Amino acid sequence: MNCLGVRFHHSPKLYDYSFEGEPPPPESWVVVQTSRGLELGKVRTPPRRGHPKGHIVRLAGPEDLDKAARLREKAEEIKWWIKARLRKEKVRAKVLGCDYTLDGSHLAVHYSAEERIDLRRWVGEIARTSGARVEFVAMGPRDQTAYLGTLGACGMESCCSTHLQDFAQVSIKMARDQQLPLSPEKISGPCGRLLCCLQYEHEHYQELLRDLPRKNAKVCTIHDVCGKVAKLNPLAGTVDLITEEGSWVTAHKSELRR
Repeated sequence: MNCLGVRFHHSPKLYDYSFEGEPPPPESWVVVQTSRGLELGKVRTPPRRGHPKGHIVRLAGPEDLDKAARLREKAEEIKWWIKARLRKEKVRAKVLGCDYTLDGSHLAVHYSAEERIDLRRWVGEIARTSGARVEFVAMGPRDQTAYLGTLGACGMESCCSTHLQDFAQVSIKMARDQQLPLSPEKISGPCGRLLCCLQYEHEHYQELLRDLPRKNAKVCTIHDVCGKVAKLNPLAGTVDLITEEGSWVTAHKSELRR
């Protein structure tokens, strides 16, 4: 079925929604029917084949955009009201944000907590204050970063809040293969987990490492210099050797004896 990729507020993830007639162009604001109700989203792709999560109801008009802006302001007020109530009751939970559907009938409260907590007793009070059906959405460390948005170690906005569609499996081996310092401050993102970008170039590093000896291996060069591999430089294609005399020698992979 022909669909359009639609992105919602606070998430870079694209969801496929079907449409009838002429497709809205990319960057258009549209009103879509989701499982929660009517929501405002932005078209980010041209038509493509997919499995729709729902359908596009209409192009968003000025009244839809104005209503969405008013609801965001109201949701911000509700967020701080909930924060104050939880602080007063000494509930150890962090409220990240609240999101209304476009018709104002549904309110999603995004939160995080280090320990498992039961917030159901707050539903009635929040529903009376917000005038909407309330849903609590627990978020893990990576989901929090994607939702709030932050700067990465590169100085750019974090991948998970801009373009990343899924969290791929990242391991400490990827950092080792890229010869990165295994300090948590160096290889962890704002979420406290391993950097998602470690996976981007890992396959390339694996190819480069195939032509180099393993670390701590004993090798000799064509110039009859022998030593133990102390450091690998995959991008340069060289290794640093420590000879028996204790001196350091850098040798290119083409100079190593096979």
